[in-house]
Amino acid sequence: MDKKYIVSPSPHIHADISTTKIMRDVIIALCPAILVSVLAYGWAELLVLLVSVASCVLLEWAVTKWMMKRPSTVGDLSAVVTGLLLAMNLPSAIPLWIVFIGAVVAICVAKLPFGGIGQNVFNPAITGRVFLLVSFPAQMTNWTPTRGFIQITDAVSGATPLSVLKESLKSGSTIPEFMEAHGYTTATLLQDIGASAGEISAIALLLGFVYLLVRRVVKPWIPLAVLGTMALVAAIFHGINPDVYTGVEFNLLTGGALLGALFMATDYVTSPMSTWGGVIYGAGIGLIAMMIRYFGSYPEGMSFAILLMNCTVPLLNMWFHQKKYGRA
Repeated sequence: MDKKYIVSPSPHIHADISTTKIMRDVIIALCPAILVSVLAYGWAELLVLLVSVASCVLLEWAVTKWMMKRPSTVGDLSAVVTGLLLAMNLPSAIPLWIVFIGAVVAICVAKLPFGGIGQNVFNPAITGRVFLLVSFPAQMTNWTPTRGFIQITDAVSGATPLSVLKESLKSGSTIPEFMEAHGYTTATLLQDIGASAGEISAIALLLGFVYLLVRRVVKPWIPLAVLGTMALVAAIFHGINPDVYTGVEFNLLTGGALLGALFMATDYVTSPMSTWGGVIYGAGIGLIAMMIRYFGSYPEGMSFAILLMNCTVPLLNMWFHQKKYGRA
């Protein structure tokens, strides 16, 4: 019996890495923040998470099987990660049918039409979140606190500090007055500050990111560039006028800064492949996010910043290259 062998050119590199293993590590890294949010917001948050994940998985299975006529890719767990990240960007009080629409946009618009994982241009979870924010602004900014399983701290209210800040500045308050009135300190911002699952606990997000670093799933260059640029811009503007512009700690520990920098900007598919490309990509995200925070009509700009910089990734990959294998 004749045997056919397929020969490919060198180098022949083998590594114990797969999409499923990477996605599993990301899910594990998100668990601390998910646990804190469920404990703080209870069944409402748990339902948002379950509906988001189930919708993303079922939609990906249905589209790949019945429309694309190819084997399902739900086993790689990327749809689960998309569902979790989408849910972590939503209020716990949001109607579940809106969660489903966000999943439709994430999977059926931002991911599968481009060919599926590895080929999408825009981050699916962020695309779904931005679509919902533009289409359903009232529901997406409904930070009504829901009753959790335990009262973690009195700091957990419903509203995001960035949205409260925007309203306070419009009413004529200064930044020092706002911080004192709401009791925001570095300690409280690190613990629990309310809003979505992706904003409620900076410590939980940092713990998850440390796990990803230990597992070598991500490299720190993009998060450092994002957060470093945000810190630099905040330091400059706060130094110019501390009554109008918030400082470094507030901007790094509120809103979607940590979730965006640590878990969403680092997406393999929609971020540059080279180190310097990643640094420029991260710096662009940080700069755009801070410009929207300080001068835009939206209190938060991280999602818009990541989507805009996703557009530059092909150019950054063209301009910046890693050293080719075997080259000095």
